[in-house]
Amino acid sequence: MSEHDDRYATPAAPRVAAKPGGAPMFNRAAWLRILPFAVYMAFIAIAELLTRAGAPPGVLRWLYPLKVGLVAVLLALFWRRYEELKRFSLAPAAILTALATGIVVLVLWVSLDAGWMVVGASPGYDPRVAGRIDWLLVAIRIAGAALVVPIMEELFWRSFLMRWIDELDFQTVEPPQLSLKSFSIAVLLFGFEHNLWLAGIVAGAAYSWLYMRFRNLWTPILAHAVTNGLLGLWVVQTGNWSFW
Repeated sequence: MSEHDDRYATPAAPRVAAKPGGAPMFNRAAWLRILPFAVYMAFIAIAELLTRAGAPPGVLRWLYPLKVGLVAVLLALFWRRYEELKRFSLAPAAILTALATGIVVLVLWVSLDAGWMVVGASPGYDPRVAGRIDWLLVAIRIAGAALVVPIMEELFWRSFLMRWIDELDFQTVEPPQLSLKSFSIAVLLFGFEHNLWLAGIVAGAAYSWLYMRFRNLWTPILAHAVTNGLLGLWVVQTGNWSFW
C-alpha cells in the first residue's frame, strides 16, 4: 500500500457514469489498457482459425509463446503510462489476503467443472511432442500465465473496464467508489471469457473484491499470478491439459 493508507475509510458514494456529448468512448489511457488484451484475444481467434484449417500441432504450440511475447512487449512499451503499477507497496495484510485468495480460486477453478458449469470446449494447451513433454514450452506457458497474463488482464478488467462502466474518464474513479453495476457487469464478462464460466465468475469476483478492498491493482495481480502459476504446476503434475 502507499504510505497514506486509507483503505479503511468509509467508501464514497458510487459514481454515476457521465457521458458528455462529443466525448470519445475511449481516451488514450483506455487504449493503452485495451490494446494488450485485444492482441491476446486476437491470437485466440487466430489459433481457432488455424485449427479449423488443419494447421499442424507444432505450429499451434508455438502460437502461445508468440502471443504472450507480443503482449509482454506492449506492456513494457506502455509501462510508464500505467500509473497504478508504478509503486508496488502492499501491506502485509494485503499480500497475505492476495496469496490466500489466489489459492482458494485455484481450488475452486479445478473443482467447478461439471457439465453445466462449462460453455463450449477448450482444447487446452498440450506441450508434449512425440509423447514427451517439451519443458521449454512448459516454462514459457507457466511464465506467461503467471507473470504476463495477470498484469494484462487486471489492467483491462479491473483498472479499465470496471471503472469505465461508471465513468468514461475512468482514471478519476477510486476502487472503493465502484458501483454494484460495474462490479456485476465486469465479473460476468470476465467469467464468460472462459469456458469454465462459473469458475471464471468466482475468480472475477474475488479479484475485483481485492481491488476494491485494498485500492491497489497489485493485489488482484498477485492473487491472479498465484492462481495461474499454481494451476500450471497442477496441470503438468496431473496431465489435465484441457485446464490450460
